[in-house]
Amino acid sequence: MFLATFLIFTEQGKEKEIENPSGFENVSVHEAEGMIEEGNVFILDVRTPDEFNSSHIKGATLIPVSNVSGSNLSSERLLEARIDEVPRKKVLVYCKSGRRSVSASTMLVDAGYSEVYNMEGGINAWIDAGYPVVSSEDIETDDGSRG
Repeated sequence: MFLATFLIFTEQGKEKEIENPSGFENVSVHEAEGMIEEGNVFILDVRTPDEFNSSHIKGATLIPVSNVSGSNLSSERLLEARIDEVPRKKVLVYCKSGRRSVSASTMLVDAGYSEVYNMEGGINAWIDAGYPVVSSEDIETDDGSRG
């Protein structure tokens, strides 16, 4: 009986490894929203500054993973050079549609991060699900002016 139980759990573990050999976990926008509600998660937006300024998840930190969409960031401003700015805790990664966030999630895992979650479908799926976003124009400065 013990051997049968052991073999079942061993096979389930192998299936999980095959399912996601990259070391990060893909989560739906609904799961991501739950993580954010629970707190204690670092929300990492890996899009370009222009994309971030137009709309992002409240509380997200922008560290672009690559230069796309006409972005002309120096290599020092990209995730590979700034990876130490990401705290060693649960990290939720997202981009526009889910492609760049896979690259960023892989980069984080390769750097030794163990709790990395890739939001499938990116901010497009987040918005489609009806979850709120903010833009840089929505953020007010301490003196009450828009900034």
